Amino acid sequence: MTELQLNGIVRIPYYTTDTNMLAKITSKNQLTLPKSITQPLGPIEYFDVVARNGQIILTPVRIQRGDAVRAKLAELNLTETDISDAVIWAHSKA
Repeated sequence: MTELQLNGIVRIPYYTTDTNMLAKITSKNQLTLPKSITQPLGPIEYFDVVARNGQIILTPVRIQRGDAVRAKLAELNLTETDISDAVIWAHSKA
């Protein structure tokens, strides 16, 4: 088994006696979190990701449908007027 140097501590991957665990990033920049870490959080699909002081901090986020719609509208820079105009247009085509 290959040893890793992490913050001056030699660690053997996948073997730990504390709550710290290793996760490997793939060539596609994906990271799999250990089930023992995520399971106590419940059914989480999304995490807020922040890089701070050389660390990556993941915070579980529960997105509700309304929040997802508002986020998409904000991403598209749609205003209430745009939505109203779209509804009027859709009704005129019915």
